[in-house]
Amino acid sequence: MKKQRSFKDKTVGILYLVPTPIGNLEDMTFRSVKTLQAVDLIASEDTRNTQKLLNHFEITVPQKSLHEHNYKERVPQLVEYLKEGKSIAQVSDAGMPSISDPGHELVLACIEEEISVVALPGPTAGLTALIASGLTPQPNYFYGFLKRKKKEQLAELATLKYQKATMIFYESPYRLGTTIENMMEAFGPNRQAVVCRELTKIHEEYLRGTLAELKEYLDETPVKGECCLMVAGATEEAPAEEIVGTITEQVEALIADGMKPNLAIKEIAKKNSLKKQVVYNDYHGLNEV
Repeated sequence: MKKQRSFKDKTVGILYLVPTPIGNLEDMTFRSVKTLQAVDLIASEDTRNTQKLLNHFEITVPQKSLHEHNYKERVPQLVEYLKEGKSIAQVSDAGMPSISDPGHELVLACIEEEISVVALPGPTAGLTALIASGLTPQPNYFYGFLKRKKKEQLAELATLKYQKATMIFYESPYRLGTTIENMMEAFGPNRQAVVCRELTKIHEEYLRGTLAELKEYLDETPVKGECCLMVAGATEEAPAEEIVGTITEQVEALIADGMKPNLAIKEIAKKNSLKKQVVYNDYHGLNEV
């Protein structure tokens, strides 16, 4: 166990996770601007994109890039920088760092080195779109981007068929229609869903309806801009899993698949709604007279 007191240790720097606007620059908080002004370095997903933001708020702090193609060599450099007592603000192109964006590796490295990681609140597309969608906001399940290939995407969606929470996905406008078509196959055409595009921008738009209605609309009217797709949770229960064989046979089947005996016993106890000791005794023949 590790305990972080975010502002206690003055001998090393702090990694600040700073959210940036997802469209409207006025969504930048006072604290975010002050933090970017005060740190020694800004680690940016795309320095060219972030420079536009910095110019708008007259921030002159230097940047270093941190993205999926350079994080292996960049993260150790940034950690050493923090150990020297200098602070870093990490930003993505829009919204919260690490949410469908690079940066998580730096967070893990800082935690390992016991360097404080401080997250600032601010813009995030998923929850912002959800509360205006009309779908049940709680519970919700943020999924982010699905895989692109149809077979892999259908396999992912199959695991979500009986998810009760409202699901939040990010999707490219160019793949949106295909993704909704795959959802119709996985969830059925009548599942309620909402597409929000260009969130916080002048062309912000919500499309509400069933998956089938959204697919029909998109076939006739392709959309542009950043998209957030929200799908209502399932109302039906998952079918009960068929239980085959005796308790001992079920445990032996899991062990044959490579599971350790104790884990297999625990799994079969859960599956059959039995106490673990009952399954343990049955498997080891301790219930026999």
